[in-house]
Amino acid sequence: MIERLSAITITFREVVAALNPPLPPFFKGGNTARHSKEKTICRLLPPFEKGGQGGFPAVALCVALAIFTFASPAALAAPISLTDDAGARLVLARPAGRIVALSPGIAELVFAAGAGDKLVGTSRFSDYPPAARRVPRIGDASRIDAERVLALHPDLVIAWQTGNQAGDIARLRRLGLHLFVTEAARLSDIPRLLRAIGLLAGTAAAAEHTAHKFEAAIDALRRRYAGKPPVTVFYEIWRHPLITVSNRQIIGNVIKLCGGVNVFGALPVLAPSVSIESVLAKAPDAIIDVSSPDAGEAVAEWRRYPDIPAVRAGHVFTVNPDLVQRATPRLAEGARIICRDLDQVRAGH
Repeated sequence: MIERLSAITITFREVVAALNPPLPPFFKGGNTARHSKEKTICRLLPPFEKGGQGGFPAVALCVALAIFTFASPAALAAPISLTDDAGARLVLARPAGRIVALSPGIAELVFAAGAGDKLVGTSRFSDYPPAARRVPRIGDASRIDAERVLALHPDLVIAWQTGNQAGDIARLRRLGLHLFVTEAARLSDIPRLLRAIGLLAGTAAAAEHTAHKFEAAIDALRRRYAGKPPVTVFYEIWRHPLITVSNRQIIGNVIKLCGGVNVFGALPVLAPSVSIESVLAKAPDAIIDVSSPDAGEAVAEWRRYPDIPAVRAGHVFTVNPDLVQRATPRLAEGARIICRDLDQVRAGH
């Protein structure tokens, strides 16, 4: 005769004791601090039979529920695996909780991806959003202090491939830190990197929201300025020596987006040094000068060269460099300003 049972009550302690092989240590150390080990996980009611097979699926389901109830979320999460812009594969066992950013632009991306509260170190000149100013400094573009980085115990370090010294990046790799190297050469790289950081930091939803908003803003500018008459542009990032950008740099993408033609876009390096004579020969329709925070000073400097069409027509413009030279969501605002300026040139023709 089969013995009938009125109910089965399963506790966490019973599940741990009964498992063969035993429950892994990370399950035992999961959320048990917040739950009694005698806590009832589930209670099975008839019909089932002791010693029979009819109740096994329900009991198995109850055991599975026990494991997933008391396991820590990190233990259940799959590893995160991404290839960075240097071609190296990064694998994190769990979302990063302590992040170091090796440039102001990367720090801004971390905040924009919803992970600002995880940022424990950043480089000199990190000033946006305002909360970035309170993050400890670990160096700058010329030198990263590896000892300071190590002292912060980061589980993710995000570097800028062409902005940080190659030796600094190599040293951090040798030290065994989890390093993710970025390079934003195109406008489409900004939402891509936002999503990557969101994945690595466990803030994918916030990162996706910011990425989508940026893409929508850039798409709107692209539709508005598609087919506009071209405007030749000289973009100045430094005065002495005179330095510009090629189309390999993301600013070249912005100029193109607005219907501009970068007069030095074909040069093979990101930020070439050029002579004033070569600028005179290119005869740009517009000059965008970000070398000085003083717009009046920038315009006054160029008045010395009235033979340049842009100078003669009064088409020397200034833009806050942080809006265009940091590959962050604020670049959408910088692009809008440049597009507006180039429309002024068209209106004057």
